[in-house]
Amino acid sequence: MRIAKVIGTVTLSQMHPSFKGARLKLALPLSLNNLTGRTEPEYDPVVLWDELGVGIGDRIALAEGPEAAQPFRPEIKPVDAYNAAILDRIDLDPQPQ
Repeated sequence: MRIAKVIGTVTLSQMHPSFKGARLKLALPLSLNNLTGRTEPEYDPVVLWDELGVGIGDRIALAEGPEAAQPFRPEIKPVDAYNAAILDRIDLDPQPQ
């Protein structure tokens, strides 16, 4: 699971039937250096399934891979990433430079 920042919404003109009612968002995964302001994000954005109603700019807990489909069992949805939580606050211990 990684922390990510939501940067957009994905709109489909055609979709897989299991995506009916889906909210797809575009999120940018963040590293520890990104969270502490030492570097700019270096990962590519990912499309994720959102059932929590996340907004642009929110920070989330991003589940990827096989874990992303777990909330949909027994009805499997074709997703690679899932919004597992909306993060209200992130506290980091100071790291030596």
